[in-house]
Amino acid sequence: MAHKFEIYKDKAGEFRVRFKYNNEVMFATEGYASKASAENAIASIKKNGPEAPTEDNS
Repeated sequence: MAHKFEIYKDKAGEFRVRFKYNNEVMFATEGYASKASAENAIASIKKNGPEAPTEDNS
């Protein structure tokens, strides 16, 4: 699979989510106190992402 979500613990012990495409990190989230919150972030991105508008600030 060329793309995936990855949950990991940072140095502060918080759970973070990063999205990788071809092993390149495309984005990462803020830190969450619980793994369940990180999983909820993934669910929210999957649910709301396809409908999100693109804002071009260039």
